[in-house]
Amino acid sequence: MSVRSLALGALIVLAVLAACGPAGPTDRQTEVAERGSRVMPFDLEATTHRFEPDVDGLTQTVVVDDPTDTAQLALVREHLQDEADRFTQGDFEDPAHIHGDAMPGLSDLRAGYPSIDVTYSEIPDGGRITYRTTDTDLVDALHTWGEAQTSDHGSHADA
Repeated sequence: MSVRSLALGALIVLAVLAACGPAGPTDRQTEVAERGSRVMPFDLEATTHRFEPDVDGLTQTVVVDDPTDTAQLALVREHLQDEADRFTQGDFEDPAHIHGDAMPGLSDLRAGYPSIDVTYSEIPDGGRITYRTTDTDLVDALHTWGEAQTSDHGSHADA
């Protein structure tokens, strides 16, 4: 086969892949979005989740994609405040309902919640929950939990 034929074949494959567009959400991401819409009062299509690992825990942020959307902004803030209050008490039922009881890191967080300092704060375009601990096993669990959330939320999360 000639170099020219190989090049032409490669171009055809690339053209077909480009015509297909970006890959859509996985079945799991679709299921998570459906369950999430029953737990989270804000519009997933109008917001973005971020889960950033820190040396002593995790920072979870939800921002509205349009900062002038005051209705979504209020819903994000109210939900995150409620979640932070629940997490402080060891109640992780909402993430379990969305992601499943077998979600990576979840059982460790449920067991170790008294050793995690959970704090909510407002930011200009959304809300933030910080999780801080000196327990290295819980830091690892928070990182694993955050990675699972980022993966599960797909296009609704920044990696």
